[in-house]
Amino acid sequence: MSSFAHTVGSRTYQFRDLKDLMAKATPARSGDYLAGLAAATAEERVAAQMALAALPLSIFLQQALIPYEDDEVTRLIIDSHDRAAFAAIAHLTVGDFRNWLLGDAADSAALAAVSPGVTPEMAAAVSKLMRVQDLILVAKKCHVTTAFRNTIGLPGRMSTRLQPNHPTDDATGIAASVLDGLLYGSGDAVIGINPATDNVPQVIKIVTMLDEIISRYGIPTQSCVLTHVTNSLAAIERGAPVDLVFQSIAGTEAANAGFGINLALLAEARQAALSLRRGSVGDNVMYFETGQGSALSANAHHGVDQQTCEARAYAVARAYAPLLVNSVVGFIGPEYLYDGKQIVRAGLEDHFCAKLLGLPMGCDVCYTNHAEADQNDMDILLTLLGTAGCTFVMGIPGSDDIMLNYQTTSFHDALYARRVLGLKPAPEFEAWLREMEIFTRDPLPTLGRALPPTFERALLRLS
Repeated sequence: MSSFAHTVGSRTYQFRDLKDLMAKATPARSGDYLAGLAAATAEERVAAQMALAALPLSIFLQQALIPYEDDEVTRLIIDSHDRAAFAAIAHLTVGDFRNWLLGDAADSAALAAVSPGVTPEMAAAVSKLMRVQDLILVAKKCHVTTAFRNTIGLPGRMSTRLQPNHPTDDATGIAASVLDGLLYGSGDAVIGINPATDNVPQVIKIVTMLDEIISRYGIPTQSCVLTHVTNSLAAIERGAPVDLVFQSIAGTEAANAGFGINLALLAEARQAALSLRRGSVGDNVMYFETGQGSALSANAHHGVDQQTCEARAYAVARAYAPLLVNSVVGFIGPEYLYDGKQIVRAGLEDHFCAKLLGLPMGCDVCYTNHAEADQNDMDILLTLLGTAGCTFVMGIPGSDDIMLNYQTTSFHDALYARRVLGLKPAPEFEAWLREMEIFTRDPLPTLGRALPPTFERALLRLS
């Protein structure tokens, strides 16, 4: 690979290859320091950003950060690249691409047209040159719509994953959290549970319980048990009512191997879920979660910075037409994103890159208790993501996941974002909320009194 250089004042900075340049141009974060990849000074970072801005976008098609022959994610990126879509931006440098994205010519239709021609490395590169407001502005223009039992991602709407985790998978506890979430208008993205006991019989038990709740009350949403993809496949083979297949994914073949997956297995799982034909308004059947630092934590990053590795995970997601993709942005810990400032920046980067690549991107606005972050930082990120058109966020009782032991967004946090920003749930789910009299005026649920009468009658009639 070629080396790169840029002079600042009287000093010339040398970057040994493209991935070194990308790493040095990345806004500071603890994971890149941990890996020995980050710029040593702010001046070196600026020099790298200026050198990166001058490079043609086409260089990412000529110089793979991880060799083609060594990594199936690289092969997926190169082999699936749409050169016809890329033609509209092929003449641009990375800096020019930023300017084009921010301009009026890059409207929603234009962004959708070029999206198949944008590689994850191009998206990551341009994000490194962007301010927070740039990331928000461009992501807001990217409209990505998916569907299963409702329609996710329409403009002016923000969905929520109702996450009723329980430390013992107690059915009563899960049901109570589901009821609580529904009364706040939460759950249109998915009712998704991380099982405390992760095996096939338990997956079948939980997914069957969720299916009964959704079917009994006619809720236009979907369920998911966040288990390993092989457990979902086994559950499908045993006739379980699986709506969405979940899997954590990463941006390198080696990191995915650490998750016990490869691209062929994901394709098999998608076909199995499609064969059930459980969607009523669409057939997006996959749910993926990602997070900056996953490749580094598995020592599977190949010397590539963590944000670029994260963007490469979106190429994996894009190949399987998911209903939902979620960056669990602060979950891996302060070793990778040290404080609230780094978490906020990373969440906006992830959302921008994924939306630019055509994905229905949500964000788990979260942090671990040993990070230098607090709920005020999460309020900032939640508000910025809502402004940026984030597809969905989490909804958990009291914002404290009592099973996974981390801090995220609550039902009332999501309600706050909808109220302040004038956002609504998915249209089919909103109609159900109104039918049940949970929502009586746009877009507020009827809080502070007894159960909505229509919903109470439904509960009593069908209990």
